[in-house]
Amino acid sequence: MNETTEKARDRAILAGLSSPRLDQKENSDGESMRELEALVETAGGVSVGVVLQSLPAPNPRTFLGEGKVAEIRELVKGEEATMVIFDNELSPSQMRVLTDEFGVQVLDRSGLILDIFAQRAKTKEGRLQVELAQYQYLLPRLTGMWTHLERQAGTSGKGPIGSKGPGETQLETDRRHIHRKIDKLKADLEDVRRVRGTQRDRRRKNEIPVVAIVGYTNAGKSTLLNALTGSDIPANDRLFDTLDTTTRLLTVSDTLEVVISDTVGFIRKLPHQLIEAFKATLEELEYADLLLHVIDISNPEWLEQAQIVDDLIAELGASSIPCLRVYNKSDLFFGDIRPRGDMSVNISAKTGEGLEDLLARINRILDKGTRRVTLHLPYDKGNLLDMLYREAKVESVAYTETIDVVATVEPRLLGQVKDFAEEFSDKGKGAEE
Repeated sequence: MNETTEKARDRAILAGLSSPRLDQKENSDGESMRELEALVETAGGVSVGVVLQSLPAPNPRTFLGEGKVAEIRELVKGEEATMVIFDNELSPSQMRVLTDEFGVQVLDRSGLILDIFAQRAKTKEGRLQVELAQYQYLLPRLTGMWTHLERQAGTSGKGPIGSKGPGETQLETDRRHIHRKIDKLKADLEDVRRVRGTQRDRRRKNEIPVVAIVGYTNAGKSTLLNALTGSDIPANDRLFDTLDTTTRLLTVSDTLEVVISDTVGFIRKLPHQLIEAFKATLEELEYADLLLHVIDISNPEWLEQAQIVDDLIAELGASSIPCLRVYNKSDLFFGDIRPRGDMSVNISAKTGEGLEDLLARINRILDKGTRRVTLHLPYDKGNLLDMLYREAKVESVAYTETIDVVATVEPRLLGQVKDFAEEFSDKGKGAEE
């Protein structure tokens, strides 16, 4: 990389604390620091130093011990760093003190994640969700600490890390205005939810099952959706690449079509206010008939990552929905035994290995005994044709000596039309019984 490009990127010192006084999920370790480094890359910056400390309790004033603060101050100078990013959540006063100590911008993990969301959100819904989360995050931090926001920013995705917030024009106003803005954003999100609710009702009326892809960030969810539907959602090796729910129609078999949705990936220590703000996207889970939990089995931390996703699914009230565990990147798995079971399948979304098996599993789980039949209806049974148009999926109708209909029919209708079905199979009779 040439010097000019390097200079244009934010250079960040990463800091983290492990302490028995912190909630276990809040503690930093080697893995969470590596993930923070990947988040900085995703935000367009580069990590130029890492400081990890263990203390019996966080320092109320500077969070880290005085010695580590001095070490970071020297690192900032030596590495010409433009910011210090903490893996833990800082209080507004700690952030102010540390900004003075280091002489550069200080961000915590939540602020960094919100910044990435601001860069990546594309749809109106995504932008509303990000803006709401930013305001909720910024509200307690308004008093004299967001000096870097004096540069006119906005959510354009340009400018240094941490400056993609709502910008000076909103933040220079008082708290009441911020509260009004939050209320307005919540109302706008409700409208978005209402529209999506109407779309869901329409889908339910047509009885198209909904499948939601969930998983830890970078597990390969978008690659899987692309592989199954041939769609062109970006599938880059970056954290948080998909921020808006993407929905496609997928033909699983000749008797089953589903609506399949890709959702935002989860990570450890996901800011709570961000989960709340993203309920509009994640509530899609509640209405799903099946969850595909995509797990990157080539990652040594896959068990812990899967647990984080399971916990979030529970928090969103979606535990009762059938969940098929999709062990992805199996071509890169070097363990002895692959996970097995009725509700698990091993695939590689990249090479296509196991995709047929995955479709067969989806078909088996969602199959309601629906059958594709050819019917020869007498002309005086036109009422049955009306019923098929209303309640079945009619593929073709030809008027010959009889009304010849090819349709996909559910068991409850099959009983009413089976006498007119061509070579009605034993399988069909079994389904009906």
